[in-house]
Amino acid sequence: MTQRPGPEETSLPSPCLHLVGTGHPPCGIGDFAAHLIEALRHDGMPQEVLALEPGHVSFGEIWRAVGRSHAVIANLPLVAWKRALAGPPAAFAMALLRRRRRIAILHEWGGMHRLRRLVLRPLLLLSDTIVLLSPQVRDELAADPVIGRLARGAVMMPLPPNIARPAASAPSALSERMRAARDQGRLILGHFGSIYPGKQPEAILDIAASLKARGADPLVVFIGSFIRASDGIEEIFWNKVAALGLAETVVVSGYVASSEELFGLFDEVDAFAYVLPEGLTARRASVLACVQAGRPVIVTEPKRADEFDHHPRFHELLSGGAIVAAPSGAGPETYADLAQAAAARPTRPPELDRQVWFADAARALRSILG
Repeated sequence: MTQRPGPEETSLPSPCLHLVGTGHPPCGIGDFAAHLIEALRHDGMPQEVLALEPGHVSFGEIWRAVGRSHAVIANLPLVAWKRALAGPPAAFAMALLRRRRRIAILHEWGGMHRLRRLVLRPLLLLSDTIVLLSPQVRDELAADPVIGRLARGAVMMPLPPNIARPAASAPSALSERMRAARDQGRLILGHFGSIYPGKQPEAILDIAASLKARGADPLVVFIGSFIRASDGIEEIFWNKVAALGLAETVVVSGYVASSEELFGLFDEVDAFAYVLPEGLTARRASVLACVQAGRPVIVTEPKRADEFDHHPRFHELLSGGAIVAAPSGAGPETYADLAQAAAARPTRPPELDRQVWFADAARALRSILG
């Protein structure tokens, strides 16, 4: 279904047409797209939205919507398109025929399943501009044997946090359990975001085992849910929990619907931890979310010296100590040491205005659009 500009926008230039999905629960990339559209509108640029519903893709509607626009924009990968695969390539093909701009904002590449990359390659080939959020993603795209050449012309955009701290947090059964554990002297180690192999959740279990072995009696809380059909990660995860004797140590929250409840969980965490084989990159919005709890976020150090050259706000968090860099290749003992040291640090949530960060992203896209 298409949302058309209001009467007050009729004198403005043709709008950008954003292709969005209709999945539930909403994915982070879909949320990013919605806030980017809002920021572009606030910047005075008319925007139009075309929701591609599974099984209800109208090529006539796509043709008309493309004709009203001067650019078609898609954020990739969008989980909700798994059953509406024909829509996005059709929109980009029609935009090519009608001489409209075609912009793909690619959030990740190497960490995706090969079948998802297979589906997205035609869309990227139809794009005239590929926007990336990290130099590391550019390296992954450049290594692709089929479309690696497209990385040469890619441009960068700064990534805002994927969630903003609300005015007040809300308690839940899990946050009360975490608070009781803290009162008993247990160390609360957090990990936020979808659980899938690329984020190495098993490495967090190794950190938990290390903490437990030294008598820290941790409670490790994965705030998020498993990605379905992700190489059997859920079964692998729970098998390792059992093998390490961590049944009373590890908790998975599942999907958390509200930011108030989410930050109610964040506020009970002593430190967050991420073990990333590619190192910290500028596309890790989940790290930016955790930073707003005011607790140290321990992450594998960036591999590239230029990783944050296009994203000075993210770089400030790293250089200011809100994000604690663990050496590349460090084992669980090092992360356990950093987590115990972090637990003694005072809590001080940083001032982070998500609207300002999205305004940065909107300006970057506006510059790309010319």
